[in-house]
Amino acid sequence: MSSSASDSASASEFRAESSLVAEVVPSPNHGERKNGRQPDMIVLHYTGMPSAEMALDRLSSAGSEVSSHYLIFVDGRIVQLVPEGRRAWHAGTGTWAGEDDINSCSIGIEIVNPGHDFGYPDFPRRQIAAVTALCRSIQTRHDIAPVRIVAHSDIAPARKQDPGEKFPWRTLHDSGVGCWVKPVRIRDGGAVISLGDRGDAVLAIQESLADYGYGIANNGNFDTTMQHVVEAFQRHFRPARIDGVCDESTLATLRDLLAARDRPRTIAARARRIEVNAAP
Repeated sequence: MSSSASDSASASEFRAESSLVAEVVPSPNHGERKNGRQPDMIVLHYTGMPSAEMALDRLSSAGSEVSSHYLIFVDGRIVQLVPEGRRAWHAGTGTWAGEDDINSCSIGIEIVNPGHDFGYPDFPRRQIAAVTALCRSIQTRHDIAPVRIVAHSDIAPARKQDPGEKFPWRTLHDSGVGCWVKPVRIRDGGAVISLGDRGDAVLAIQESLADYGYGIANNGNFDTTMQHVVEAFQRHFRPARIDGVCDESTLATLRDLLAARDRPRTIAARARRIEVNAAP
């Protein structure tokens, strides 16, 4: 047996890589990570299908050519489909921090939710607790910076909306998963920068978005591509209004996010702050 055939066989017979996994359902849809890349990124998706059963069937069927490493049901049950060391086919065309082969550098987590096309319900607490615990488990095995825990919409703004504006990023952040800052309050009537604008102000926003990781050209032109990126940023960090317009709330939230990104942060430090604030 060739080494590639052996790798494929072992990938179809793997064991769960986390004690959180309830079941392994091997998917045939995976390959080798290219250029020796190791996972240093987590991409969160929703399934966007009417039922969990349909999603599991699609992710584990050879004809679909789609997969993810994990699938999380609404009751918190976690199924693993692809070993973390393999390249699952979940991200499609996208980019983050200059990388365009997201599948080779990421672990994909599909979260059962029918999505915007089928009513888009809230994510149950038990499901989010499972997402959080799984991300923390993955972080113990791989060196993943908070800024590299992203939404599918972050890496593919023009194509994707998932996991969407209802996804509780703050809950994950409070447990040590990902980046988040409190969105700056929306105040109507202020200055805005929007589709069709050009110049240094647009360029400065593009540079800030690219600095965080979004795939955007620094050309000073507020085109439809930039509008999609701004919408993706709002969906993740300022979900109260998703309109692709750079109002004062969007710009201030982006500035706060960049300022907070590199500050050291631990769960223990947050717990100490809570204790201090609660002291008489």
